[in-house]
Amino acid sequence: MAFGLLQGKKGIITGALDEQSIAWQVALLAKEEGAEIILTNAPVAVRLGKVRQLAELLQSEFIPADLVSEEDIIQLYQRTVDTWGKIDFLLHSVGMSMNVRKNKPYTDLNYDFFHKTLDISAISLHRLLQIGLKMDIFNEWGSVVALTYIAAQRFFPKYNDMTEAKALLEAITRHFGYYLGKTKRVRVNTISQSPTPTTAGLGIPGFDKMLVFSEKLSPLGNATARECAGLVIFLFSDLSRKITMQNIFHDGGFSQTGLTEELLELL
Repeated sequence: MAFGLLQGKKGIITGALDEQSIAWQVALLAKEEGAEIILTNAPVAVRLGKVRQLAELLQSEFIPADLVSEEDIIQLYQRTVDTWGKIDFLLHSVGMSMNVRKNKPYTDLNYDFFHKTLDISAISLHRLLQIGLKMDIFNEWGSVVALTYIAAQRFFPKYNDMTEAKALLEAITRHFGYYLGKTKRVRVNTISQSPTPTTAGLGIPGFDKMLVFSEKLSPLGNATARECAGLVIFLFSDLSRKITMQNIFHDGGFSQTGLTEELLELL
């Protein structure tokens, strides 16, 4: 059931790859709630995924952009302004680690890969917001949401250098939440989502066991991609006008649960 929460709003959604993507589900739900959206992803993701199909399904524009490129971001924003004017919301749903993909242990990282992890997964948000502020891309009372994971605060061995990337992402959120809030009344938040079987998530070694463990530890169970999309839509909507600089755990209670009887029985 749609409520028209984003009626008349326009925004950019990054990172949609296929039906498993949280960004894909956000795009579907944003459209259902009345929004107009522009989809963007890096050219390599376009070749591997189905984002053009999503754009056709939603009758939305797709603008390729590599978020590690200032030039690409400027072109993305300029084309958006030419199409609509300013935007009301932005989803950052981008993350990648070559160290994870290459099974490099945390104690033997390739530092070129590490720099790329930080650049793609976190600094890209800084670029989007810094350039967006300079170009005055955001309408007042707009909303920016980025996706993160509890490994930014706690040790998860297989999450590797993505841990630092998510911690940096959350720090950028707090800083720009202040600056964009003061200048444009734009709020910036992160959602710390349950492990979700997306293309990126499934690339983490041992992800299937992480999924089972978190399901058993969470009193409400793991949050799905579609459920995460619902929270994103709420944060995009006017119902969340005074929520900013927050990291919101959307994990069925996992982050607040130490141990469960179910897990004790397995020990």
